[in-house]
Amino acid sequence: MGKKSSSTSRTYGNTTTTNPYATATTNNSGTTASFQPGTALDSVYNFVNNNMNNLLNEYLNPSLDSTTNQAKLNAYTSTLADESLKNLENNIINPLSDRNMIRSSQATDLYENLSEANTNSLSSYINELLSESQDNSAAMINNLLSAYLQGYNVISDMQNQSLQTSSGNATTTQKSSGGLSQASNTVGNIASAIAKALSGS
Repeated sequence: MGKKSSSTSRTYGNTTTTNPYATATTNNSGTTASFQPGTALDSVYNFVNNNMNNLLNEYLNPSLDSTTNQAKLNAYTSTLADESLKNLENNIINPLSDRNMIRSSQATDLYENLSEANTNSLSSYINELLSESQDNSAAMINNLLSAYLQGYNVISDMQNQSLQTSSGNATTTQKSSGGLSQASNTVGNIASAIAKALSGS
């Protein structure tokens, strides 16, 4: 006589769960989730995926070529040249010249010294600017990744909600079946009963 076998199948209810930032759908094939197009989390997700390589390169290789750094450098250079020249002439050369206490060669030396001082000052500022640029890139990367992970948490939460709701709506079906020997035995019993009925015993 064969053994009875049974199987259980579970069918999940079709469930769609939404919030302002994401949508999750569960059916018997699994759970999928995505950001609502055009929302803040969707924008952050796309921006990070499309620009992280460039941001990392800016962090590892800070450059003066960026629009921000060029503007800062131009402003500093212009201010440095104007202010240092005014200070030299108004506070040193002109007062000494008015008192006939300076020769033209001495004035030339002062201008050359000023040029050298400005070059050193500019070089120092460039190093500070590059370091600041690297710090700014690091801060931007950290902020973007933090927002990116917030989006991941929202998606994960939506998937869990959808799966739990769908699981609660699931239906379970159990099927049982007998083996071949059991079926043959059942047929034999029926035949025997019919024979007994016909013989009157």
